[in-house]
Amino acid sequence: MDTKEYERLVNLYLNSIYRVAFNGCACSSDAEDVTQNTFIKLWERKEAFPDDDYARRWLIRVAVNECKSLWRTAWKRKTTYLEEAEREPVFSVPEKSDLYYAVRELPVNYRQIVHLYYFEEYSVKDIARLMKLSETAVQTRLLRARQKLKEKLKEAWK
Repeated sequence: MDTKEYERLVNLYLNSIYRVAFNGCACSSDAEDVTQNTFIKLWERKEAFPDDDYARRWLIRVAVNECKSLWRTAWKRKTTYLEEAEREPVFSVPEKSDLYYAVRELPVNYRQIVHLYYFEEYSVKDIARLMKLSETAVQTRLLRARQKLKEKLKEAWK
């Protein structure tokens, strides 16, 4: 891969990969590390991608795997973070804030699938391929995530 192609792919997918990493890590500093590691792996890749869609899927798969690797480390399992208050988004409508925090409180396996489905607009079939799950497992996790969100949002609106 030449430098121009690398820069083009980084400019094209940087924000998307960061959002996937942030949803997988729930911490901006870890998400930045995962994003950096993902693009390092892109730079080390020798062969070119057949098209941009394939490159996007490959980058998301690498980012998801990097998040999983991070969660497997003993350091990550035993570390807790202070809230990053200055980096939290500010919402003009309270309902959006409730939804944002409800999604962030979901377990990682649900949060990643919700993000890929609703924000990255992947189909269930594509998510199944990316996450190496069956389509039924993806649909089940989406259903359970929606149920959990419904319960949390009912409590927030009462």
